[in-house]
Amino acid sequence: MAALLYRLGVWTCRHRRTVLVAWLAVLVAAGTLAATAGGSYSDDFTIPGSRAQQTLDTVAEQFPASSGASAQVVLVAPAGHEVAEHKAVIAQSLAAAAKAPQVAGVVDPFTAKTVSPDGRVALAYVDYDEDRAHLADGSLQALEEVFRPAREAGLRVEVGGSAYGDSSGESGHGAEAAGLLIALVVLVITFGSLVAAGLPLLTALLGVGATVTGLATVAGTLTLPTTAPALALMLGLAVGIDYALFIVARHRSQLASGMPVAESAARAIGTAGTAVVFAGLTVVIALAGLTVVRIPFLTAMGLAAAAAVIVAVLVAVTLIPAVLGFAGHRLRPKPGSRAVRREAGDGQRTMGARWVRLVTRRPLVTTLAVVAALGVMAVPAAGLRLALTDHGSAPAASTQRQAYDLTAAAFGPGFNGPLLVLADLRNEADKPAAATALAGRLGAVDGVTATGSPQLSTDGRYALLTVIPETGPQDERTEQLVADLEAEGGASVGVTGVTAFGIDISELLSASLVPFALVVVGLAVLLLMVAFRSLVVPLKATLGFLLSVGATLGAVVAVFQWGWLADLIGVSRTGPVISFMPIILMAVLFGLAMDYEVFLVSRMHEEYARSGDPQRAVIRGFRASARVVAAAALIMISVFASFIPNGDATLKPIAFALAVGVLLDAFLIRMTLVPAVLALTRHGAWWLPRWLDRMLPNLDVEGAQLSRPTHEEHAPVPVRMV
Repeated sequence: MAALLYRLGVWTCRHRRTVLVAWLAVLVAAGTLAATAGGSYSDDFTIPGSRAQQTLDTVAEQFPASSGASAQVVLVAPAGHEVAEHKAVIAQSLAAAAKAPQVAGVVDPFTAKTVSPDGRVALAYVDYDEDRAHLADGSLQALEEVFRPAREAGLRVEVGGSAYGDSSGESGHGAEAAGLLIALVVLVITFGSLVAAGLPLLTALLGVGATVTGLATVAGTLTLPTTAPALALMLGLAVGIDYALFIVARHRSQLASGMPVAESAARAIGTAGTAVVFAGLTVVIALAGLTVVRIPFLTAMGLAAAAAVIVAVLVAVTLIPAVLGFAGHRLRPKPGSRAVRREAGDGQRTMGARWVRLVTRRPLVTTLAVVAALGVMAVPAAGLRLALTDHGSAPAASTQRQAYDLTAAAFGPGFNGPLLVLADLRNEADKPAAATALAGRLGAVDGVTATGSPQLSTDGRYALLTVIPETGPQDERTEQLVADLEAEGGASVGVTGVTAFGIDISELLSASLVPFALVVVGLAVLLLMVAFRSLVVPLKATLGFLLSVGATLGAVVAVFQWGWLADLIGVSRTGPVISFMPIILMAVLFGLAMDYEVFLVSRMHEEYARSGDPQRAVIRGFRASARVVAAAALIMISVFASFIPNGDATLKPIAFALAVGVLLDAFLIRMTLVPAVLALTRHGAWWLPRWLDRMLPNLDVEGAQLSRPTHEEHAPVPVRMV
């Protein structure tokens, strides 16, 4: 692989103008297609095969008027007045709403008796003939517009319900720009050069531009969740900058040793580029592995993020060497600079050198301390609660959140998450009487506030009724109520709704988490074993990854469930986090952890192969790579953290978990535990049984073939520089 990438680096450096024009053409073409044939993103939380989904499918078939999305309109009279005083304008608004695009029907609050006991709040419903994923862009705006007369009459009008997304929060670009600014500062400090610092940012931005516009084009034909482009942007920026950083850092190191520019660019792709491809492959496989969960929207998120990583790798191994060719000698460190001194081995007083000597002085103590610290941090993870987000997690100023809070205060939290109960009456002689009796039994179940009148299907086989719980959609007691309703109704009764879907998703994810973890862990062990011809390195890397995941989940519980620092990062309401956060965290953090493992340990392995001294290999290898790995981790953290303040209820915990996960994994696991364990195991760290060594392929992640060129194709290739 190293030789192949070396030749690719030679070609792209030589044909750098062609490569640059080709990438710009890709970006322009993707943007043009997105503008002309692109679509919009929508959340389609379907779970094929689940009981809630099967029930909902039957409801859609037998009761089409009840299967679409529904908007919940909350009308509040001014203090000292009642909504009944505004019956005329409310009736006028509802009549206009009934004629709005895609509306199937409206429910008058005075007819349905959904007026609060004090008479100030009324709850109206507007039912659509399509689910939320298929509502036209202007349908909801048209609905809000028809209630303008009610607002002008003095009523407060807030709109929520299933027709609206789970949150109205959209990531602002100000915080993301701040993240990029931090990344630029880190790069300038790392390289001591604005030119060198700007290259990773520019190439990463080009890569995510191509990815995001490509996803917009795909959204015209496929259903992609609204979080897919944000996750792809976040991950694409982070890995794009990091991968470019590793290659540019290797290039400058070689330039500092006096290597010609063209040869250095090609060798940087053959060495650091090989590690980039290897690391990127682990991220892609982990993200693509989300398909094993069999949840369509989660699969779409994983594949969109994987596409961003693939583009970042392609940019790194094709565009980066071309740009290095354009930069020429401008990237060569000046004589006497820190980069030149580090390359000459004058790095005894660097922070990295002092740190590695500290953690390897008593490696057993260091190992136990890190394991104990992360173990304590992981304790809260035992209380992790998962659920689908609802409007209670939306920004406090949004109309969805206002409608949610007003409804809960006036009618009870259960009105924000009504349950649909479908009963099969095929074996009942008197079907209307059986449906009425079922409604009575369900209404008597502990935790039920009210039940609606049952509706019979056209053939009389099915009955559909609405059950209002006493508790909200994310309350554990509501989850128990779903089980109690199914038990009371028997095998012929199915429950659907937000809470029922949340339960099914949690069960499906719980059942998939262990197989997914085994795939991820097994992949880590196999890939690292192939890369470093060692048993200790992959086992240590995998156990460290599991420690960092546990500690990160503990931090998520502390912030999003216990409320620690919640105000600081803009958590509008504590409670369960989005159901698929843990599996997204495992997929992404696994790949990033293997990134740092490869880049850090590969330099140690190089030194061990050269000297045969395990202690020297750890110290010198760490000293050679720690600065770049630390910079890469800080960039990752800043990019992920920039999505926290303005992120919606779905993205915010994911961004927080990734930022904390990278912080813990990079600095406590890779830069503390790893050198300590390698120093503790000494020669055993690099041992692999001979029979296993013969079975495994040799990927040459460190580019050893390029260090000992024996073939004409490995010889430096002259390239005219600009």
